[in-house]
Amino acid sequence: METKQNSAIQKKGKLFMDFMEKINELSKKVEKIKWNLKTEEATKTSIILPFFQILGYDVFDPCEFVPEYTADAGIKKGEKVDYAIMFNNEPLILVEAKSANTELSGKHISQLMRYFSVTKAKFAILTNGIVYQFFSDLEEHNKMDTIPFLKFDLCHSKKETIEELKGFQKDAFDVKLILSSASDLKYMTMVKSMVAEQFQNPSDQLVKLLINKNIYAGTKTQAVLDKFRTIIQKAFEEYINDIITERLSTVISPDTTQIPVVKERGDMVLTQEEVEVLDFVKSRVDTRLNIKYKKTSRYAYMQLGELSTKWICRVYIRKEQHLFVLHKFEDTDYECEYYFDEVEQLEAIKGLIKDTFEKCCKL
Repeated sequence: METKQNSAIQKKGKLFMDFMEKINELSKKVEKIKWNLKTEEATKTSIILPFFQILGYDVFDPCEFVPEYTADAGIKKGEKVDYAIMFNNEPLILVEAKSANTELSGKHISQLMRYFSVTKAKFAILTNGIVYQFFSDLEEHNKMDTIPFLKFDLCHSKKETIEELKGFQKDAFDVKLILSSASDLKYMTMVKSMVAEQFQNPSDQLVKLLINKNIYAGTKTQAVLDKFRTIIQKAFEEYINDIITERLSTVISPDTTQIPVVKERGDMVLTQEEVEVLDFVKSRVDTRLNIKYKKTSRYAYMQLGELSTKWICRVYIRKEQHLFVLHKFEDTDYECEYYFDEVEQLEAIKGLIKDTFEKCCKL
């Protein structure tokens, strides 16, 4: 039974890798030819139809993939959407195509909304061959949302969005399954957009909210808000940099407590408690070698010389228990994380501190 399950998982993984490879191949093709695609027809033939072929649709079967599908809206007759993907003789997905050099806009969304409202389609795709915007009627039945629940960019595809796109493959298509995740995808996209906007330019409301948290007790004048806006922007950037640094160090090293590649910043000042702990460690290794104290926004640490790979320990000073972390090596056979209230408690692991220091010296 377990062998069959493993076989099924492996087969599923291979199918996804094949799908991702085909998408990546089309992406490379698009990068080469996109500047030569001046018309809508050229875009359809060169990119859009191959895209839907990768999804498993027979673009040359007029019973499955209907070009110029009639979608008369009200008194307007002869309205046609570029393609309709059919299911049980009814349109399930509408596709409105534009040329590759067209920037998709609200005008195009409104056009697609008209077509959507007069059909039984559950999904609509607006595309210029490069960007694909996926819509549904999540908020009001038979009224297409104005915000797509999924955006897929062939020139900037990510594994996560390819995973979502996979749900639109003909063989895997499940309306209920897609709709169940579409709402979360849509709101996730909106939240990410708002976070990005606040990251680039924090609003007055956000600045007030942050500095009210025991940071600034004075009157929040516009001058004060503008001053803290710059500080908050820098804090955001440094926090993201710290996260990226730690994740990169995890990739470089097999252990999560390895190698913080941190650039020095003059405004990162060690607290008295941090210095006290690092001084304690330095006194226990008893060396004339060049020991340096450094700090990120989350912890202080000690390293040997200029190489960040030779870090010895990290110190996390907290309101509750503090955390002391030793550099873990492949041959380290002891615990490397210790909680403490007073620095004297670290006396119990002075032998381990010295052992870690000696290992750093050999790097």
